[in-house]
Amino acid sequence: MAGELEPKDKNWIENTRSYLGDIRSEMKRVTWPTKERVQSTTVVVIVSVFIFAAYFSVVDRVIQDTVVKAEQRLIK
Repeated sequence: MAGELEPKDKNWIENTRSYLGDIRSEMKRVTWPTKERVQSTTVVVIVSVFIFAAYFSVVDRVIQDTVVKAEQRLIK
């Protein structure tokens, strides 16, 4: 713990160069998806969003109607 508080020997320029070098080497090891894979997963996400939107719209409408009917019965 005490060692963490001690200043490092490298200056900020060397730290930045080291950091960017690490990023560059990590990015070379990344397996990037194909264009077709990206397009298919995008379609799945968009369709899922519309399905969830429709579901929540129906549930919201049912809850709204129930609350309105309950309020009208309580007012009478």
